[in-house]
Amino acid sequence: MEQKMEQNRTAWDRVQTAREEKRPHASDYIAKIFDGFMELRGDRLFGDDRAVIGGIAGIGKRYVTVIGQQKGRSAKENRHRNFGMMKPEGYRKALRLMKQADKFGRPVILFIDTPGAFCGVDAEERGQGEAIARNLFEMAGLRVPVLAIVIGEGGSGGALALGVANEVWMLENSIYSVLSPEGFAAILWKDGKRAAEAAEVMKITADELCEAGIVEKVIPEPEAADREHMDELAGYMKQEILSFLGRYDRMTSEEILNQRYERFRRMAVPGSV
Repeated sequence: MEQKMEQNRTAWDRVQTAREEKRPHASDYIAKIFDGFMELRGDRLFGDDRAVIGGIAGIGKRYVTVIGQQKGRSAKENRHRNFGMMKPEGYRKALRLMKQADKFGRPVILFIDTPGAFCGVDAEERGQGEAIARNLFEMAGLRVPVLAIVIGEGGSGGALALGVANEVWMLENSIYSVLSPEGFAAILWKDGKRAAEAAEVMKITADELCEAGIVEKVIPEPEAADREHMDELAGYMKQEILSFLGRYDRMTSEEILNQRYERFRRMAVPGSV
């Protein structure tokens, strides 16, 4: 894809772009990249969290499990989707689908786009921390290829709970961070208005994280991703996903598992990235 976007954009510019309402959401990429998406709902324990969608879809000549955090556009839709902030039942639904994929040998493709996990009282009452921790633990042991793509905001444990993958990719104008710049500024400097300054300090942009070895690929956006003009971007992503699947087809389940382990092991050992 031809690179056209201005290269000297600040980290805060990227944050604002990642949050734009016109930016494509998980459902838009699923519709453009995959065929015959069949949505599966519910966590078989409490209910169905509409902040995350998931199911089975075709790509090329194979089937995969696709899961994505889903924001809304209108005020009504955002309430329905809880602004893309998952509750425990959402993480448990995602894990149910990933374990089903593991059982039947289907690769898992994840789209990350959330400000963070929902921190309301009801989520805490139903075990939000345990649900996130369980995803981290179980995803580490999946024996099928797992690809996570950050398409907008990748915020805190809410994003990491879908990010234990063999590879993590980011769109050029997406962000991936331990918490929001506003939260970082409020904690560190007691001043949430210093969010733009915090964004620079945090190193949360795609290029910075790729350089640090946290993500494997930056997907270029010749123009900032727009729902109405995403055919070229979706076509490029489809070819890259097919290439990813082809690479992992040549690996055994044990090799896939070990590759994921070594990926995170490198990040845990200082100076090894």
